[in-house]
Amino acid sequence: MTRKYVIYRRVSTASQGESGLGLEAQDRDIALFLDNYSDTPFEVLGTFTDLLSGKNDARPELQKAITLARSEGAELLVAKLDRLSRKVSFIAALMDDKALKIRVASMPHADNFQLHIYAALAEQERDFISKRTRAALQEAKARGVKLGGLRDTTMKRNEAARQAADAAAQRVAQIILPMRDSGSTLAQIADALNAAKITTPRGRSWAPMTVSNALKRLTA
Repeated sequence: MTRKYVIYRRVSTASQGESGLGLEAQDRDIALFLDNYSDTPFEVLGTFTDLLSGKNDARPELQKAITLARSEGAELLVAKLDRLSRKVSFIAALMDDKALKIRVASMPHADNFQLHIYAALAEQERDFISKRTRAALQEAKARGVKLGGLRDTTMKRNEAARQAADAAAQRVAQIILPMRDSGSTLAQIADALNAAKITTPRGRSWAPMTVSNALKRLTA
């Protein structure tokens, strides 16, 4: 019996979609899943892509993907769980749909219970980070720090730093992405970069955290 899939991809901004960086990363993860974890033979019935935030549940391409998956008895395949939504309630509602099965390429063996727990923990972490940021801003304001209104020079400097970091991530992409996909830890990837005499954008040695930051830039 042929396994059927409907692929759904999402990037948050049009610029990510145009650059292909976010979509390429999702395509790579989905291809790895199909080549290594899917039953064979399989058939991809369609691929749908939204250029919208994960906070927005009204995504037309996602609805088309869900409708096709339901009608054909196919599995809805995404690269990562947050491509479906950043809301645990939305993900839980999809999982409660008996006519729909969800598969996550980066978590190939996870069942619905594990995916639900992962979504809940991710939402809890985002909520904590948001509260921590607001608290830090309130403390800064209480100390008399002026918030907002970045000067043009500061904005240009920040943009230049962002572009440099993006370029640096692309420079090591051919090393860190295959190692990540083969199961290497962040520490092992950092050791490999340091052994190759490749430095970070600031000219320093690589550490697990800087590897993690580079991977986030490549897969955002």
